[in-house]
Amino acid sequence: MRGKQNSKKTDSLDGLVKAAGADVLRQLVLRSAATRPDLRRQCIDFLMQNVPLAGEAKASAEAGAAFALWLELEPDLAELDTCGGGDDGTQDHVSALLCELSERLKGGDLPLEDRRALLDLVFPYIQSDNAGMDDALYDVAYAGCHDGEDLRDLAERFEAVGRDWPLEHARRIYRELGDRDKYLSLRAKEMVYGGDYYDLVTFYWEAGEREKALEVARQGMDKATGRMDELRGFMAKRALEAGNRQEYLEIEFAQAADRLTVEKHKAFKALCSTAEWALYEPRVLDALKQEDIVPRLEIHMLRREYDLAIRIISGLTCSRWDGNSIMRIAKKLEARFPEQILAFYGTDLGSLDESESRREYARKAGIVLKLRHMWIDVIRTPDKWFEFAARIKKQNLRRPAFQEEFAKVIPDWESLR
Repeated sequence: MRGKQNSKKTDSLDGLVKAAGADVLRQLVLRSAATRPDLRRQCIDFLMQNVPLAGEAKASAEAGAAFALWLELEPDLAELDTCGGGDDGTQDHVSALLCELSERLKGGDLPLEDRRALLDLVFPYIQSDNAGMDDALYDVAYAGCHDGEDLRDLAERFEAVGRDWPLEHARRIYRELGDRDKYLSLRAKEMVYGGDYYDLVTFYWEAGEREKALEVARQGMDKATGRMDELRGFMAKRALEAGNRQEYLEIEFAQAADRLTVEKHKAFKALCSTAEWALYEPRVLDALKQEDIVPRLEIHMLRREYDLAIRIISGLTCSRWDGNSIMRIAKKLEARFPEQILAFYGTDLGSLDESESRREYARKAGIVLKLRHMWIDVIRTPDKWFEFAARIKKQNLRRPAFQEEFAKVIPDWESLR
């Protein structure tokens, strides 16, 4: 019955539309779209697809669609900006509409006046930097740039903001435009990291000013703090080209020793001859002492220094590293150091004779499963396992939740006596 009623209503609307004149339908569309930016945009899109337009009329329609899209998303964007972010649904919605606005600006024929007007609306949110939509907003700003004049206008806006990230964009634009003085002026204000020096080095290098580039690179190698990979790579390549093997290896060693990893260890060793590695290996090991536990363990395993690896693992608490690569290393060491790994797996087990939550029972059941594996599969002393398991089962007979959680995890738990 309800379907028939809906059908009648649809037929009624269809009949009214057919009976209405053009002026009435025009009033309907304009009145409905006046307070609904989303509906206004849908109307513009539909009409643009079905009405032949060219020249100024087409450009005007494109601009209307873009502004309608902005009016649709701006209230939610304003809320995000006021609150410093928002729920995932709102963020995704605003991000999707900003992305669509970018595409319209890239592919549309919007006149300069309209593109600048849209940028005037967008830029306060870039300047505020509080909506959590930075990438999407920057994309819109760049999408509205169709030529060098637009890019210069955008760079000047970024420069006026004065913060690091907008200034970085201004520098990039001035460099792209070939405005040497503006680029160098802004670049000189921020020379801290290796990446800053590398940016200036490549500017001079691409301009054919090789000596100036090398001078800046040497300064960066001495003064820069952090983000050195690209600058070191540049200098290593220059040393190799000059046939300076010693300088080349020193730079590559510095690169490897900066947050040393298995991959860096392998790569640097592969660069060295046997004699060179003999000289650098002690320095690599000194650098390794300063690294975090995971890379230290991985490199000790690579070097087959199993005694050093087990010494580190024996000082750790198993539950803290559950799911980490350290657990994979521990598994590799089970057969070689069974008692130490058994003790490692048992750390943080705590008492098995206290009432606790189901979640805690489940966690401890996982630990006990590892102990079972060690006793039965590795050490091959099943009697110790059965003695241990029977005892903790008996201790907890009056704790049904304990029994149920352990039965889910431990094979043959129900048959233990």
